[in-house]
Parts: sequence; C-alpha cells; structure tokens
Amino acid sequence: MLGNLLGGFITILVGVNLMPVIANGIQGALYVHGNGTNVSGASNTILSLVTIFFALGVMSAGVSLAINGMRNAGLV
Repeated sequence: MLGNLLGGFITILVGVNLMPVIANGIQGALYVHGNGTNVSGASNTILSLVTIFFALGVMSAGVSLAINGMRNAGLV
C-alpha cells in the first residue's frame, strides 16, 4: 500500500518537474526564433494541446497508482 502511494506521489512530482521542459519544447516547435510560425492550421492546434495531454496523463497515472494502493489496503 505505502509503495503504491509513494509511487503515485513520485509520479506526479516527476511529471510536474518535467512540465516546463515539455512546454518549452512545444514552444520551440511552434515558433522559429520567436518570429515566424513553424507549423500552422490543425497541426498548430494539436501541437498546442500536447502539454495538457501530458499533464492529464501524469495526473491519471499518479492517481491510479494511489487508488490501487488504497484499494489493496482495503481503504477504498
């Protein structure tokens, strides 16, 4: 139980610390040297959503690990 809870919190902690790296990479892919756009149209929209999908994935992985740990302990 404790291992799953700690694993969930560590997953969230690592994901939150990687969030600026992901956001900077997306910003670099969208704009070349801050002036012109590198992609446009639907590709721009989808690429802009990568950060939120990463955040949702990290959150769901951490929460599912924590819930499985509590379920194994009989708390849920």
